[in-house]
Amino acid sequence: MPGLIADLEALVRIQSVSADPQRLAEVEKSARLTAGLLATEGVDAEIVRARDGAPPAVIGERKGPDGAPVVLLYAHHDVQPENDPADWDSPPFEPAVRGERLYGRGAADDKAGIAVHVGALRALGGNLPATVRFFIEGEEEVSSATLPDLLRQYRDRLAADVIVIADAGNWDIGVPSLTTSLRGLVRVDVEVRTLTHAVHSGMWGGLVPDAIMTLTRLLATLWADDGSPAVAGLAAGPAAAVDYPEQRLRAESGAARGTAFIGAGTAVERLWARPAITVTGLDAPRTAGASNTLVPAARARVTVRLAPGDTSANALARLQEHLDKHVPWGAQLTVTVVDAAEPTVLPAAGPAYAAARAALAEAWDGATPVDMGTGGSIPFIAEFQQAFPAASILVTGVEDPDTRAHGPNEGLHLPEFERAVHAEALLLRHLGGNHAGQPRTPDPGSWP
Repeated sequence: MPGLIADLEALVRIQSVSADPQRLAEVEKSARLTAGLLATEGVDAEIVRARDGAPPAVIGERKGPDGAPVVLLYAHHDVQPENDPADWDSPPFEPAVRGERLYGRGAADDKAGIAVHVGALRALGGNLPATVRFFIEGEEEVSSATLPDLLRQYRDRLAADVIVIADAGNWDIGVPSLTTSLRGLVRVDVEVRTLTHAVHSGMWGGLVPDAIMTLTRLLATLWADDGSPAVAGLAAGPAAAVDYPEQRLRAESGAARGTAFIGAGTAVERLWARPAITVTGLDAPRTAGASNTLVPAARARVTVRLAPGDTSANALARLQEHLDKHVPWGAQLTVTVVDAAEPTVLPAAGPAYAAARAALAEAWDGATPVDMGTGGSIPFIAEFQQAFPAASILVTGVEDPDTRAHGPNEGLHLPEFERAVHAEALLLRHLGGNHAGQPRTPDPGSWP
């Protein structure tokens, strides 16, 4: 583990922020280090890209015994921007261990996923019980734009019986999980215009509506009084019967004292299996320097999280209908689609899931794994489902409720990380045979 953690720290030091054009060289550097770490473990690794100038991905293979299943291990080496370093307790790209956590941007999301794959190979040594293939992406944090092209171009080198996507989390420290459902999303920019140009608020206020009051009134129609989405026609469904105590909810969500939770249903239903609408950005004059002027136009970015069973096409149509119906005072309304991702439900049955649950339980000292949903979206899972419809897809990870991925002080819980490495090595053993070096001969009808 000390050597593996040192390798992870070397990855964290690389500022592979794929959203920043000024740091594309860092993304290339992280791809090279990732390929080098895999090559050291006997993987025939190669840096590929969908086309010239596209972000670098790393693919590779290490062959196991004849007749053993093929397992594709996924992670990504790009990271989110660090935003304001002053919000961090230590420099975001200088890994630091405090207590049981390793802090740094990408320490968990998702350079730890790379390290889990490398660590599993090291744990198995020369007795690899399955053929293992790798796909380490370099643009996950910017919507995986070229991933479908890569899956098409390198399909024969990526095809597998089982796909392990190490980019999620666990229910709690000490409680391992498999993520079996994910919400989708649509993002739109909603703009209202009430004036052809700005005018004096004293001369025209009280007669002509300004764009900010118009926009806020329109946005307020998106929610019922309890905070549930008020857009008709969005799907909702049930969730697993998992208890999420309010004290834990408050601690993990960061809800300020006195803030009431919104919506209806159990906590996990609201987080995993029901839609949610949020406003994530506003374009309007800043309060500092604002003049006594009626603002002619204002814009908001609206994000709708889609429950499993919905589609982005349905959500966009229902949202447009709602906005058209409720825009006040005849204001000009423009809705621009930013992006969309489909919700996902994974069939959590079959031999691969049985092997995964057994591996997780053993690595976590007998703890029963939880099949959990997540409120976030991993759009590329649908791409894997389409490219490899016969494969079993397992979504695993190292994050825990206090990981703070995408935020300041992102941290990896090191004891959980060690368990994740152990679990993946056990998973490969279970998939390939009961003993390393003694692979079972797969039943042709048993995969996925």
